[in-house]
Amino acid sequence: MAKYIFLTGGVVSSLGKGIAASAVGALLEARGLTVTMQKLDPYINIDPGTLSPFQHGEVFVTDDGTETDLDLGHYERFTHVRATIANNFTTGKIYYNVIKKEREGFYLGQTIQVVPHITDEIKSVIKSVAGDKDIVLVEIGGTIGDIESLPFLEAIRQMPYDVGRDNCMYLHLTLVPYIQSAGELKSKPSQHSVKELREIGIQPDALLCRCDRPLPSEMKHKIALHCNLDVGAVVGAVDVETIYEVPLVLHNEGLDELIIKRLRLQSHEPQLEQWTDVVKRIKGPSGQVTIALVGKYTEYKDAYKSLTEALIHGGIANDVRVNFRWIPSEDVDVAGVASGLLEADGILVPGGFGYRGIEGKIEAARYAREKGIPYFGICLGMQCAVIEFARDVCGLAGANSAEFDDQTVDPVIYLMQTWYDHRQNTLQERTMQSQKGGSMRLGSYPCVLTPQSLSHQAYGSIEIAERHRHRYEFNNAYMELLESNGLLISGFSPDKQLVEIVELPQSQHPWFVGCQFHPEFKSRPTEPHPLFSAFIGAALREKRSLFP
Repeated sequence: MAKYIFLTGGVVSSLGKGIAASAVGALLEARGLTVTMQKLDPYINIDPGTLSPFQHGEVFVTDDGTETDLDLGHYERFTHVRATIANNFTTGKIYYNVIKKEREGFYLGQTIQVVPHITDEIKSVIKSVAGDKDIVLVEIGGTIGDIESLPFLEAIRQMPYDVGRDNCMYLHLTLVPYIQSAGELKSKPSQHSVKELREIGIQPDALLCRCDRPLPSEMKHKIALHCNLDVGAVVGAVDVETIYEVPLVLHNEGLDELIIKRLRLQSHEPQLEQWTDVVKRIKGPSGQVTIALVGKYTEYKDAYKSLTEALIHGGIANDVRVNFRWIPSEDVDVAGVASGLLEADGILVPGGFGYRGIEGKIEAARYAREKGIPYFGICLGMQCAVIEFARDVCGLAGANSAEFDDQTVDPVIYLMQTWYDHRQNTLQERTMQSQKGGSMRLGSYPCVLTPQSLSHQAYGSIEIAERHRHRYEFNNAYMELLESNGLLISGFSPDKQLVEIVELPQSQHPWFVGCQFHPEFKSRPTEPHPLFSAFIGAALREKRSLFP
């Protein structure tokens, strides 16, 4: 039978529950245990697919095409978990399932209530991911005290009665702030947070105390006394230079040993060499490169969480630190070439939706192409590179995407209304009237690479599969014109109907690649993605050629 670990958070949001849960998963895997993870989100949206990046950060996409919370990206980067639709549930999805069952007559004769029907549904989805895993690690979104998370908390309170108390463990992440004027750490927020949790009926088995400095022994004893815990169950979660150091910090605090004893698990000593190596490479690189990110949501860095992590992974692969220059694409729009581009060793234009800032992204692609600066265009970044090439190289001055101008005379990017879905083996259809939620080309799709292309050199393979999240596609009607002017189309769907990667030949440019998919979703610190490794490597070579 699987053991269940539930992680909640208190005091304030953004304490890093996702990182903490992922680090715990990494520690347990390092001890030889098998782990799966799940995120339960209290918002009513069915999924985060239609949420603004400014409100909820990036939308992470799984192989099966599920749009999920960004924390699932952390789960995949820290552990061997490969998330599916079963690994992320929202309040909206839970209620939708229950209401659908009620309409179908599943509860015939019953009055449908939060307890037991909603809580039973929550417990059912928690148990559904267990399979043959040793540990199911469940993160509860939101903050203790929020009204919307109460059904989830009630469900996990009931879990010991279903699976046994020895098979459940509660971890609570809280804040121990340092008050500068008083010159001391304060435990009262943690005490109140645990008090609220206990009022719900949950006594945490361990407390992860987020703090900006090591917790003194006397503070641990004080927190333990007031929160009804053994002092060994008060774990310091001190701020670190890189998130990949968190498993090492929690191990040094004895958290993995505490979990093993509490759940009566059999395991070997943790093998943490790979995490030690990752941290060493991040903290002590032999060089550095500067990458300009020209985006639409640069004010909120979580909108590009997987992207920035993948760039760091590319730095690990090349033994360099990656410095970021965040450039709002509207600034390039207004001011021409922003100063950040002049300082960049490489330029990356990420995905996005809507017309705002598009001309700035196109200008960034033009600047990189003309100046010979390594360029990486992802999803919308690829589309902007195609638009720029059509305008400035092929002479199609009015070239655009139908997403931004539905009257354009040259829609080099357009809404493909029919295509064959190789993942689901079905014919997909879309129109401008299709619903927005979950209606994009989503999830993993196969791609065939052109031999000897930059992409082929990076991957070392002809056949790959990558994750997608977009509605608009390269317009094949312009393929011959663009290719005849020097654009290399180096990645296609197996039936050659969908363009996946475009490049400039190495004879024309040091490194210029645009891909329709999101490679950042598959990058990990221990397995940097090939395209990010190649991009950072190209930026490093160009920097060394200019400044030997």
